[in-house]
Amino acid sequence: MSDRVLRCVIATAAAGNTLDMTGVRAATAALVSLGPETGSVLLASDGANFCTGGNVKHFAGAEDRRGFVGAMARELHDFVRALVDAPVPVVAGVHGWAAGAGMSIACAADIAIGGPGTRFRAAYPGIGYSPDGGMSWTLQRAVGAARARDLILTDGVLTGEEAYRMGLLSRLVPDAEVRAEAETLAATLAAGPTGSLGRTKRLLWDAPDRGLSEHLDAEAASIAACADSPAGREGVAAFGERRSPEWPRG
Repeated sequence: MSDRVLRCVIATAAAGNTLDMTGVRAATAALVSLGPETGSVLLASDGANFCTGGNVKHFAGAEDRRGFVGAMARELHDFVRALVDAPVPVVAGVHGWAAGAGMSIACAADIAIGGPGTRFRAAYPGIGYSPDGGMSWTLQRAVGAARARDLILTDGVLTGEEAYRMGLLSRLVPDAEVRAEAETLAATLAAGPTGSLGRTKRLLWDAPDRGLSEHLDAEAASIAACADSPAGREGVAAFGERRSPEWPRG
């Protein structure tokens, strides 16, 4: 961890940028035990691509494919749940390919940054599989049900520009700047009012499954909690004193 940013490496060059399950397990454990020392999460890869999905060679070599793939999916799903439930913003720096599980993980981020060379592909139909990692849930909420069905069923490829126009990417920057932009944004968020950002994240994730009246009640409860929090008190005081706030940690 650096600058209150928890960096989760989901793929490495050593494994051809396929999903690193050891890294995923470690990240899940860190996410479910986040303390006030963490202000944001950065999803990253140490290779040329964000993540090209599960290791198909491992699928082929498994004696019990149903059991092997099912167990891997459940571990991936623990990770996705931990990302969504994390009480801090999650930023993804999506460089190169985000395919299969890599695309699913990118869809679970709160803010995804990519470049013109970024490529998204569902990839599951290409090996005769159906999606995991929440893609069939998150993608249609990002780009709409019709586009999500088209992209997944036809195994279509999205360029970075297309993904940005559709709303799958939050920001589009030059390819060489994707990693740095994601790191800078994660550090900026981590230096902000952590508790308030966490409450805002929760409202945004919960909104699609609520009616307006129920969600208005949730907003009222959330803003009231913020008002009585250290960050809320500091923010109001700084505004009144015409100075930059000094956000408390946690």
